[in-house]
Amino acid sequence: MTVLQNISDYIIPFVITAVLVAGLCSKEEVYELFSAGAEEGIKITLKILPSIIGLMMAVNMMRACGSFELIGNFAAPLLKFLGLPAEILPLVLLRPISGSASLGITADILNAFGPDSYAGRLASVIMGATETTFYTIALFFGAAGIKDNGKTVLGALLANITGVICAILFSGLFFGG
Repeated sequence: MTVLQNISDYIIPFVITAVLVAGLCSKEEVYELFSAGAEEGIKITLKILPSIIGLMMAVNMMRACGSFELIGNFAAPLLKFLGLPAEILPLVLLRPISGSASLGITADILNAFGPDSYAGRLASVIMGATETTFYTIALFFGAAGIKDNGKTVLGALLANITGVICAILFSGLFFGG
């Protein structure tokens, strides 16, 4: 373990030094290139910031007002038929929107039911089998300035639904839900 710790302590300074040496050897203006890259990064950050703030605000409002619990109570019979515990529904609904919110819900599920419970294992598989679709699209399409993303959203949501269905099927098969 100490070998890996020593490597990890020196890898970042080594990479920075290697980039500086390569830039100096190629007679590039290293500081000007760094400044231009930092300026472009700040512009991209400012360009996508409203989308990120809007997504985070919407997720927090839905959690705070109890929307997920209401939907879970309403859909409980269907969820039971599908083999999806009601406590997993907020994760399924939030995962395409926010990675941090879905990670928080997964942590809540693991704390409440345990990591070896069916709900805990299913939540873990869903986290690995799905993506934060709207966050990713807002981030990358916003940075690239792409406005027409309807087909991408549809395809990504279908992929997320497929991931949830496969998670339910395989978790039921392997973990006995």
